[in-house]
Amino acid sequence: MPEKNLNALSPKSAYQLADVTKTRPQFASITPRYLTRLLEFKALDAGIYRVNRVVEGETPLDVLCGQDPGRTEIPQGYVEYRDKPREYLLSSIATIINVDTKVADVYGSPHDQTAEQIALGIESLRERQESQIVNNDDYGLLKNVVPSQRVKPRKNGSPTPDDLDELLTKVWKEPSFFLAHPRAAAAFGRECTRRGVPPATVNLLGGTFISWRGVPIIPSNKLFVDGLKEPKGETGKTNILLVRTGESRRGVVGLYQAGVPGERSRGLAVRFRGVNDEGVASYLLSLYCSAAVLADDALAVLEDVEVGNYHDYD
Repeated sequence: MPEKNLNALSPKSAYQLADVTKTRPQFASITPRYLTRLLEFKALDAGIYRVNRVVEGETPLDVLCGQDPGRTEIPQGYVEYRDKPREYLLSSIATIINVDTKVADVYGSPHDQTAEQIALGIESLRERQESQIVNNDDYGLLKNVVPSQRVKPRKNGSPTPDDLDELLTKVWKEPSFFLAHPRAAAAFGRECTRRGVPPATVNLLGGTFISWRGVPIIPSNKLFVDGLKEPKGETGKTNILLVRTGESRRGVVGLYQAGVPGERSRGLAVRFRGVNDEGVASYLLSLYCSAAVLADDALAVLEDVEVGNYHDYD
């Protein structure tokens, strides 16, 4: 073997003079947040959204339907409203970002240190917003499914085509999408493959998703498995939601405060709090959000779904 040329410039030495291409900070826990991209959002002026409903019957109001040429008395009445309609109040998600001004001044190239910190803070708030829409104890989707809209898996806890068909009987008026943890979506795909009916795929939001009966199955780790976004074990229990969205369709709508001072994006504001005696600049990041379910049949859930069942094939 030829001997190494000890007089040649080594890569280790050359590295000190080399320029490098530096990326922006990569935040691995950031997700596509499909849920908040698919929801219709309603801007509020005063932070309160009242959902008025009527007292339901076979029809809201008696009507006359007939072709009798004789004189017939036309029914009279009015549509009764429910007392004490529910009011949704916006909740606040906030954090404070601190940046040493000396660091920002000296190390501000090629990326603005303050801007990057604020951008990462905004991503964190948006992630929490989506999680709260699913899991919040007051307005979260899981907490607002009425008992008649809750379904259990029929066999071994696995999510089968029969189970998703049952969900579709609960939200049959223009269902928008299923929402499931990625492992739950994979479990459903295995059950379909076992039956010889692999689910079709649809293109949406620039990605490809599996679907059932033409309704896309949207993955989200905000539907936890055993209370975790990223479960470590091979098994675990979770839920699958079926959602109808939109105010005009009496579905689920997201809520946000319009016109917040320092607004950067929908319902989110960034405010400069000043620089302290140590030269640390402080920024307050605030996000005002909520969600409302306009009708009971806009939402259904398949509960206690097992994600760890696998099958052997011949």
